[in-house]
Amino acid sequence: MNFEYSEKVQKLIKQVSDFMDDHVFPVEQEMHDLVAKDQWTTPALMEELKAKAKAAGLWNLFLPVAYGKYSAGLTNLEYAPLAEIMGKVMWGPEVFNCAAPDTGNMEVLAKYGSEAQKKQWLEPLLEGKIRSAFAMTEPEVASSDATNIELRIDREGDEYVINGRKFYISGACRKQCEVMIVMGKTDPENSNRYIQQSQVLVPMKTPGVTVVRPMQVFGYVDAPEGHAEITFENVRVPVENIIVGEGKGFEIAQGRLGPGRVHHCMRSIGVAQRALDLMCKRVNERIVFGRPMIKQQSIREDIALSACQIEQARLMTLKAAHKMDTEGNKAAKDLIAMIKIVAPNMSLDVLDRAIQCHGAVGVSQDTFLAHAYAGQRTLRLADGPDQVHMMQLGRDLVKQKAE
Repeated sequence: MNFEYSEKVQKLIKQVSDFMDDHVFPVEQEMHDLVAKDQWTTPALMEELKAKAKAAGLWNLFLPVAYGKYSAGLTNLEYAPLAEIMGKVMWGPEVFNCAAPDTGNMEVLAKYGSEAQKKQWLEPLLEGKIRSAFAMTEPEVASSDATNIELRIDREGDEYVINGRKFYISGACRKQCEVMIVMGKTDPENSNRYIQQSQVLVPMKTPGVTVVRPMQVFGYVDAPEGHAEITFENVRVPVENIIVGEGKGFEIAQGRLGPGRVHHCMRSIGVAQRALDLMCKRVNERIVFGRPMIKQQSIREDIALSACQIEQARLMTLKAAHKMDTEGNKAAKDLIAMIKIVAPNMSLDVLDRAIQCHGAVGVSQDTFLAHAYAGQRTLRLADGPDQVHMMQLGRDLVKQKAE
């Protein structure tokens, strides 16, 4: 494996870094203040930043070559350092139209959507004109096992009728969110639990769709996207809104989550790197017991260990991305599981040390550290909890040795 970046990627790394330095970091507090005034509306400032990024050609960078004219033509390996840079600000990826859950939804529609679905929903998403959500998690069942999903999608003539309840549906609180991809059961009695589920497109304004409340994450509502609890009461959509066909929901979910998990890990590394950078600045400036904090041996050890962990996770993520590019997502599933276990935990470790070095400021609103910690802790659950990845990874590794 050669992780040396081409001239093209090196240029993009500089462009994205410069854009973040020139346009994103300087308005981080302003964006926070604007969102506080109107929680669930995308601020005009965000639209201005998106227009600048689009004009600079820094747009849809996550899309691989196969997705046509909207693609930046980057592989997973080439996209990795760019996602890391964007991930240093929680809303940074949105500026470049590279934010979840839209990225996963765009990948699903590009790969599985009909031409009509692509025209109606994919193209506006690729243009950054609308936002979307992915409705899978349910409060009454262990949704880490997707076969438990209970929401019903029943066909009646030329329509599907949807009934059920979802929560932690990221993005669905935002007024600009226009469509959800909803996972539910079309054939709950099928003896094969993996073809009971289907995925269907549901516009947010469909009668019977009710956003009950924004769910909190350690007290944060993560506006403007939010994490909605939603009820579906006799929601009717045309049969043309099914993605691929009935029974394909689990297959689509697996195809969606592979790249998404690696994208999350790339951003986690960016979060950890920013935390380490802040920690280094803090310990050089802060005087404790009559001398700079960096003179303390334990501080030096914390910084050294943090740097080691970040680089280990970075290299593992690059290896997973490389294998996805060269052998496919299925062949890379063990590495994807490994990095999904490793990266969020690594980021939490580094954030915890950075918070400790900052003292009371570390748990306040005056740095990004506390909010980032909440986000990274949540990531140990998002796209599959650690225990599920470890269970499946352990099973597969032992099976390989037994063959």
